[in-house]
Amino acid sequence: MKTYKILHFGELELRKKTKNVTEFDKRLFGIIDTLKITLQSTKNSAALAANQVGILKSIVVIDYEDEEFELVNPRIVSTYGEQYEYEGCLSFPGFSGKVKRAYTVKIEYQDRNGVKKEVERSGPMALCFQHEIDHLNGILFIDRVEEGFLTNDEDDSKLNIDNLLLLTKVGREET
Repeated sequence: MKTYKILHFGELELRKKTKNVTEFDKRLFGIIDTLKITLQSTKNSAALAANQVGILKSIVVIDYEDEEFELVNPRIVSTYGEQYEYEGCLSFPGFSGKVKRAYTVKIEYQDRNGVKKEVERSGPMALCFQHEIDHLNGILFIDRVEEGFLTNDEDDSKLNIDNLLLLTKVGREET
């Protein structure tokens, strides 16, 4: 069973904006299926964007809150309200930070067959949608952390966000 290697902070692909998918074919199906297998085989996972594994295509898979989504070319069309919650990321394993996001989002996307769809969610799933769509645009959750630090999930130690931002913004202007 093939899985992808998840890239960690500092990898340039995480800062690159993805390209829209234009061909809905077996190759796309293979990418989506392998993303799903990678997500399912990764501890403490909820979602995975294609550029987190070095594929610069606008694809996200989600398995969270008892729902599964395959999002191709997703985009946020409206937002409502506000929430301020802790987020983690598979590209920053073991760390979390508090981020302000919309409480409700409506997104448009295509499924693996190119069929256009729309979905609206609130709370944790809305946060997940926003986090993953940010990935597709080369934006990391550390760009949105307001406290100035990430917290180590095991020992509560703090990691200065400014130092991480220096590492992860290298090459962003080139994208």
